[in-house]
Amino acid sequence: MTKAIHPYEVLRRPVVTEKSTMLATQGKYVFEVHKAANKHQIKDAVERAFDVTVTAVNTSNERGRRPRTRSGRRAGTPPTYKKAIVTVSPGDEIEFFEGV
Repeated sequence: MTKAIHPYEVLRRPVVTEKSTMLATQGKYVFEVHKAANKHQIKDAVERAFDVTVTAVNTSNERGRRPRTRSGRRAGTPPTYKKAIVTVSPGDEIEFFEGV
């Protein structure tokens, strides 16, 4: 049994990149989510927050990659995070991403 996470704690921030803005035209939106959140919790959180109907959720764990340097010294690593690509039903859209 997974630990219950409040729906407003599931979604961390939207991921705004060139690829994610191209996916938005297809009705797919990308979010950084809580590491322990599962697909059902992500679907519930997006439906509550944006009042849309979610048809699919794809998740992936993104690794923080170490930057390569010429001298071999490392300043640190970016944090790892979990990413979710949420597909909404045709006709629905999330207004938060429009005009970005």
